[in-house]
Amino acid sequence: MFPPAPSAPSAQLPAAPPAADPAAVEAFIARWRAATGSERANYQLFVGELCALLALPPPEPARGEAAENAYCFERRVLFRHGDGDASAGFIDCYRRGAFVLEAKKLRTGGARTFDDAMLRARGQAENYARALPAEEGRPPFLVVADVGNVVELYAEFSRSGATSTPYPDPRSHRIALEDLRREEIRQRLAALWRDPLSLDPARKSARVTRDIAAHLAEVAKSLEASGHAAETVAGFLTRCLFSMFAEDVALIPKGAFSDLLASLRDAPEQFVPLVGELWRAMDRGEFSVAIRAVLP
Repeated sequence: MFPPAPSAPSAQLPAAPPAADPAAVEAFIARWRAATGSERANYQLFVGELCALLALPPPEPARGEAAENAYCFERRVLFRHGDGDASAGFIDCYRRGAFVLEAKKLRTGGARTFDDAMLRARGQAENYARALPAEEGRPPFLVVADVGNVVELYAEFSRSGATSTPYPDPRSHRIALEDLRREEIRQRLAALWRDPLSLDPARKSARVTRDIAAHLAEVAKSLEASGHAAETVAGFLTRCLFSMFAEDVALIPKGAFSDLLASLRDAPEQFVPLVGELWRAMDRGEFSVAIRAVLP
């Protein structure tokens, strides 16, 4: 069964955020760089001001029934224990269908100690996500914030309970306060609120694949309309695709086939002899005059 879709709060957001005022970004960075209080003292203010900076609505007032709290601070969850008992926990900030946010204010000295503390906070966030009622579904993102310092993103787009992984990758999942100067970072965080599943790389790949397939179909129709047999066209396009794959994985020099095609745009009469020569050299493992390289 698929997890439930995000509830009303996500649907109320505008399609795209307005561009942030550079002066507002600098003021936010300066204000929070100087913050030294505990996470309990500052995290709600930090999240609220971050929402304001990104033109996002702030969390809503909490209500008596936990299930009503789709977007709030201190969302209550129940941890079920093996002996049948249960204990309450509170998510620092929760947005149904989007994220669980765990806030800290770390005062550790070394980088390794800091990393360990952030990983423990990530573990806490994961436990909170797993404690959410099944009917709500698990959010695709975990957010770990060291208030006024960094924000880390972890994603699990299947929402099946598998372990979340650094998003978009282990080298860039940590967003420093100063990174908010970058438009792409602000857009990533805004998408986390607005449409978190839009950040799923699989969805982007599927969209690109559909676009490419549609384009290839148009090329095939054009070639067939020029009098070429469908089987010949299919073989030709397959060779083109393989050549692009070969340059991507360095079976032939990087960019060699693409550069050759670009160079022939204004000399189409040279296309058949040069591309044909390249494919024969690829087939035999010879030196290709067309790209000036020895091929495996």
